This record gives sequence, structure tokens and C-alpha cells, in this order.
Amino acid sequence: MLETSARLLRLLSLLQAHREWSGAALSERLGVTPRTVRRDVDRLRALGYPVNASPGTGGGYQLGAGAELPPLLLDDEEAVAVAVGLRAAAGQGVEGIGESSVRALAKLEQVLPGRLRRRVSALNDFTVPMLRTPRERIDPAVLTELAHACRDAERLRFEYRDHGGTVTRRTVEPHRLVCSERRWYLVAWDVDREDWRTFRADRIMPTPPHGPRFPPREPPAEDLAAYVAKGVSTTVYPTTATVRLHVPLAVAAEAVGAADGVLTAEGEDSCLLRTGAHGLDVMVIHVSMIGFDFEVIDPPELADRLRALRDLLSRALDRSGDSLGRPGEGSAGGA
Repeated sequence: MLETSARLLRLLSLLQAHREWSGAALSERLGVTPRTVRRDVDRLRALGYPVNASPGTGGGYQLGAGAELPPLLLDDEEAVAVAVGLRAAAGQGVEGIGESSVRALAKLEQVLPGRLRRRVSALNDFTVPMLRTPRERIDPAVLTELAHACRDAERLRFEYRDHGGTVTRRTVEPHRLVCSERRWYLVAWDVDREDWRTFRADRIMPTPPHGPRFPPREPPAEDLAAYVAKGVSTTVYPTTATVRLHVPLAVAAEAVGAADGVLTAEGEDSCLLRTGAHGLDVMVIHVSMIGFDFEVIDPPELADRLRALRDLLSRALDRSGDSLGRPGEGSAGGA
């Protein structure tokens, strides 16, 4: 009995993970015969889970939404509370909550009856939070739509607004959503440009219908978080630099976010920061505001700009001391 129950939970998890499974694929995953799969599907239906089946060569099993909420160990009030909480967190940028929250929201909304969906929408539409929020608000419905497209390996069509405000139409094969601090990014294969691209989720405006389905590609990198961090903090900018921070990697990581640059370990008391900016002057401000002792590895022009800034600040301090009747501050040390 325990083995059967564990297998039912595994079957339910598989049905939630992908839009559709063939009977043969489920048999292979569960290590049972197709006949046992059919019995287990009937058991799930008896428990209230709406498992749809389509016959034929291209048919399979699909978990759908029913007239009643399936027994998820949640009553209606709890289900609404969970959905509202997840959607509110997504709307705040989901700081610290991770990609798992969007996956959970996608699963819950997939089986949430219409009457409960309307309650969730009403609570979100007519609630004004007094919370510190990012300037770029993300519609939770867009996040769940992107998550579904990634899960189902379904081509996605949308309008995309770039940093300068230019809007282009894109057709992509979505791969994964990556969460970085208060922003979400979609990693996808751009069909027209025939290359991998990273899109900020708050700039995506889906334009259904989506599809067709596609065979998943090999991802652009094994570590997608590092791939996105490099793209949004370095590759996208015309000016790049590498500086050595004289603090351990763990200390630097507390102050340097994914959008600020890519950190790599170097020694016990130092690490390297690879970052980008729109120009050298902006780069000077960027690396100075991080707040750690550092030295420039490259480009040498960045060190020249820092020396010029040092001299400018030294002269300003000297003049300020004279005008205020105080001794001059003297010259600052080298960069």
C-alpha cells in the first residue's frame, strides 16, 4: 500500500511538471507497466485530480483544472491565501524567494477552479501594498505565462521594450526563468536572430497565441545564473573593466549584486570583479561606490581616470579648507 501511495505521488508530480505525458513515457519513469499507469490514473481521478487522456499515437495524459479544487491538503481559504501570497511576492520582484515560488504558483493556478481564481484576482486588483517596491513592477500573470511556456517547451511570442524604449517583436524558444535580486530574466533561443538571448521579464509583453512546441535545446551554459549575471552586468555594456577587491569573496558578494558584475575567487583575502558601464566616467563612480579597497587590473585608462578624480578631489578639499578657515587636507594617496 505504501509503494502504491508513493507511486501515486510520483505520478502526480510528473503530471504537474509537464503539460502532457505519453503512457509509455510514464511507464518508463515509474518502472511499471502501461496497465498499472492506467490504474494509477484512475486512482488519481477517484481522489479528485482531473487527469485528461487523449487516445491515439500522439495522445497522452494531461493534468487539467476541474470543477473542484483537488485535495492538495489545502482548503479553499488556504488555497486563496497561498495564491495571493505568491502573486504578491512575484509582484514585488520576489526578493530572496527564488524561482521555486513561480513554479509553485504555476502549479497551483493550473488546478485552481475558476471561482477561486476570481477571488485571487479580486484581492490582487483591489489591494494597495505599503511596501518598498522596485521601480519595475512585474505582472505575476506574465511570470506564470513565461513559466508555463518554459515547462511546456512552447514557442513564445511577445513585444520587447529595450533599455532605450524601442519595442521589437520577438519569437523565442523559452528555456528558463532566472531570478536576480528584485528582477526576473528569461533565457531563451531567439528564433529570428538564431542565438541565445536574455530578456528582462518586466519588459516582456506577451502576444498570444503561442506555439508550436519545440524540442528543447542544450542550454547556453551549465550555470545559468552566472550566464545571466555576466550578460546583464558586463556583456551588454560598451566599456568593461576588471578590478581586484581586497576583501574575501563572501564579503564582496554581500555588496555586489548580479547586476553589478561577476565575482570570481582569487585568494583568501581578495577576489576579482568583472563589470561593465556606459563609459569610463560612469565606471569610476561604479567601482568607487562599491565601498571596498580595490586596484585596477584593466583597462589602464580606468586607473588614469581615477588619478584625475583623486587630483580633482584633493584640490577641492584644499580650497574648501582655505575658504572655511581650516587647514588644507593635503594630497590623497595614489589610486
